[in-house]
Amino acid sequence: MKAGMVLVVLFLSLLPPLSGYPAAYSSQPSSPDTRTVDFLADNSPAQKDGQAGGEGETQLESPQQAEEPSELFEDELGEPGEEEFEEINDPLQPFNRAMFRFNDKLYYWALKPVARGYRFIVPQRARVSVRKFFSNAGTPVRLVNCILQGRMKGAGIEIGRFAVNTTAGIAGLFDPAQSFCGMSEQQADFDQTLGIYKMGPVLYINWPLLGPSSLRGTLGIIADMACDPTTYLLDTPVKMGIAVYEEVNETSLTIGNYEGLTESALDPYIAIRDAYYQNRKSLVESKKMDNVSSGWVITNIFK
Repeated sequence: MKAGMVLVVLFLSLLPPLSGYPAAYSSQPSSPDTRTVDFLADNSPAQKDGQAGGEGETQLESPQQAEEPSELFEDELGEPGEEEFEEINDPLQPFNRAMFRFNDKLYYWALKPVARGYRFIVPQRARVSVRKFFSNAGTPVRLVNCILQGRMKGAGIEIGRFAVNTTAGIAGLFDPAQSFCGMSEQQADFDQTLGIYKMGPVLYINWPLLGPSSLRGTLGIIADMACDPTTYLLDTPVKMGIAVYEEVNETSLTIGNYEGLTESALDPYIAIRDAYYQNRKSLVESKKMDNVSSGWVITNIFK
């Protein structure tokens, strides 16, 4: 009897869980997760139409609104893939083209054959040492222009390079200042200096023998010659002979560069002109950035 009563009590105690079991588990498949319900409600057509502009509600942008930022972006930067390309002023183009043809024939008929013969005779290491010798001799020009540009650190590097390379480098035939001291040669000339002082190239000039230049570049050549001690130490014929030899040596190390630029161009004259202008422009712009820390020289030296 007692055992029967215990079984009845146990049976009755199991009835609430059994009655609630189907309700608890049968209701879950019929209703999605709360986050899913909210997401669907926020993105339903009725929600967008009935509650657009309501406070605290999620409102999707219309296709026209979604395109507005890209339209503003295109208005600022122009069409995709469109780049602004500057060209140097070239009012003397007939003369410049004639000089380009002259220099081109001079290169193929005289300079290149001589440079190839010289390259055949003289080993590359010797020709590189000759290049370094002329670079070391050009230190005064770079030093003066570094000072004029306000690049005092660059001027100090040029002084250190000249001292090390002239002694340990055997008159500049070697470059221990770069190899052991990490002092790189500074690119500085008077054309660059005038550009930093905001003088433009004015116009393009292709000089016979000298090649591509500009009015600013021509003034720069004259000023750099005035800063070169060899101008005063050597007679003109000797100076010209040394310049020719330097050009032959340099050409022997760069044969193929000129051909690669001109032979692949639709108009070789335009290719050389634009390459010259972009190169000089990049040199000026890069040194303007270098002068941020020491630019007080440029702004205050003549006050």
